[in-house]
Amino acid sequence: MTSHQNQPAANHPHQGQPLYTAGAPIAQAGAAMILCHGRGASAQDILTLAAEFDPGGVAYLAPQAAGAQWYPQRFLAPVALNEPWLSSALRWVDELVMEVGAAGIPIERTVLLGFSQGACLALEYAARHPQRYGGVIGLSGALIEAGDQPRAYAGSLAGAPVFLGCSDVDFHVPLARVQRSAAIFRELGADVAERIYPGMGHTVNADEVAFISTLLAGLRL
Repeated sequence: MTSHQNQPAANHPHQGQPLYTAGAPIAQAGAAMILCHGRGASAQDILTLAAEFDPGGVAYLAPQAAGAQWYPQRFLAPVALNEPWLSSALRWVDELVMEVGAAGIPIERTVLLGFSQGACLALEYAARHPQRYGGVIGLSGALIEAGDQPRAYAGSLAGAPVFLGCSDVDFHVPLARVQRSAAIFRELGADVAERIYPGMGHTVNADEVAFISTLLAGLRL
């Protein structure tokens, strides 16, 4: 596992935080995954998850949020209460997507993955920047939208696979928000797999890991 600092930018609270990498060197990888950790966790934490589904030949990039959180309030809060941290987090994901592309890995082989608050971030980025990703994985998360009001998304994901996995009784993520997120991604032209797990805690399960493993293996064919 290696790390380096992202470049400073104006009004960017997450500037200067480290980016951790694992897996194949990006210059030699056949696919890439950007992993966004949850609130109170770390980039190193979520990189340990990659070991459970890594088929080999994939570069993993995990940015670290300032203060171990991408934004200070819940994703259900009015958006103004989460600025400028939310915009900063979205900007950093965008910088990493461009970095992966500059390394020669096409967007069709680039996967966005997040857990909890990181899932909300990854999903929100994909919905605001729709294109044919290799995959978008939201584990126990949902779209942030505008927090206090529905957001109008536009564009097309052109059949990109989107996975939404969550408990039906998750204290942090209301089921209705997961279902709404699935509907929005379908409207944006994604191939959506929505899996609701009865009674599951706020965690990642074996079925989700199996889905990700299959997705990544397919990207390397």
